Amino acid sequence: MSPQPAPAAPRPPLRVALAGIGVVGGGVVRLLEANRDLIARRAGRAVEIVAISARDRQKDRGVDLSPYRWEDDMAALVESDDVDVVVEMVGGADGPALTLARQALGAGKALVTANKAMIAHHGLDLAQIAEAQDTPLKYEAAVAGGIPVIKAIREGASANQIARVYGILNGTCNYILTLMEREGASFADALAAAQAEGYAEADPTFDVDGIDAAHKLSILAALCFGTRLDIDTVTAEGIRGLIAADIREAAALGHRVRLIGMAERDESGLYQHVQPCLVPADHPLAYVPGALNAVVAEGNFVGRLFFEGAGAGAGPTASAIVADIIDIARDEYGPAFAMPVDALDAAPAADAGARVGKHYVRLIVEDRIGVLAEIATAMRDAGVSIESFIQRGDDAEGGVLIALVTHEGPGRAVAAALAALAASDHVIGTPMHMPILAL
Repeated sequence: MSPQPAPAAPRPPLRVALAGIGVVGGGVVRLLEANRDLIARRAGRAVEIVAISARDRQKDRGVDLSPYRWEDDMAALVESDDVDVVVEMVGGADGPALTLARQALGAGKALVTANKAMIAHHGLDLAQIAEAQDTPLKYEAAVAGGIPVIKAIREGASANQIARVYGILNGTCNYILTLMEREGASFADALAAAQAEGYAEADPTFDVDGIDAAHKLSILAALCFGTRLDIDTVTAEGIRGLIAADIREAAALGHRVRLIGMAERDESGLYQHVQPCLVPADHPLAYVPGALNAVVAEGNFVGRLFFEGAGAGAGPTASAIVADIIDIARDEYGPAFAMPVDALDAAPAADAGARVGKHYVRLIVEDRIGVLAEIATAMRDAGVSIESFIQRGDDAEGGVLIALVTHEGPGRAVAAALAALAASDHVIGTPMHMPILAL
């Protein structure tokens, strides 16, 4: 009878240091404590917090931090021999967060981060350091919070050629648009409600102007298309210019308004754009409410993949961070962007104005003879064909609301028509233009 092999020796615990103990950091501590045994079984080894660092040692974070060594200087986390993984939750594209990330990876320690701005701006640099040190760089929580979309695209759909990736990438904007849709609220009132509920910051610029979504979109595009990150080629338009009437007109047309990040690669280059769009009511994205996020990826063999869930918050973000930690504990990691940095293409930016589709246009104009003819002339001169034309009564801004839908055509033609109309003495305010998302 052959002798039985000796059981494998238990693996040593994975030792984790946390930098930045805010809402998300507190969530990570609570999750690792609450699910300690389950995490150890799934990871194949214990996961232990050994050190933490944050600006204010005295701040009440609603979680007991006394069992862990406190380091006032984040650099000490990197220099400590008893740290295997550094979790960066400081935030910001540059500054202390980037310094810590470079130091940790350079020292051969695994890095886990939820910092989408840092990855969007410096992800290639960090990935090269990680490759040189053969150490993990993980950032699942940087895109769509608790939705495991990074892992799904990088691993589950890795055999597919992705045609396009798009979705609702900012929960704050989706919450505001949902309030405008359900309650007929103005943008200003919906934003105030979002701030009161904690969904929007006191300065909401990054969210409502599309910057946050642009960071996430650039990361998704790099993963999906094997292209080098280039945040400067991502264009973004936010939702500040929307009025309640836009939401009503969209509904009358059988659509809902959503802030959509869209990335697509073709022979002309890589298109990456964030802007409000009209989404057909029978599209899955039209049914994503409140502060949820959703991502659609279309592969040539797997077809359409749809991911929906909580895009922010302590619990969902902590879940994504700890999932990355478990992967590291299992020694399951590969190149940060699904292939080595040297294999990523430097795709040129595609001409956004050349994209063809239908468009929604809204203007508020003075109630006088000849205005409709002026609009029709501007559209004709720009080469825009009008499919439908709607005139409403007085608007809150003191004019008459005109809404129209174009036939399919290039976006630059619509932009040219609106530029001409914006200079008219009879147009009040700034015209609104939204593409209509094709199924």
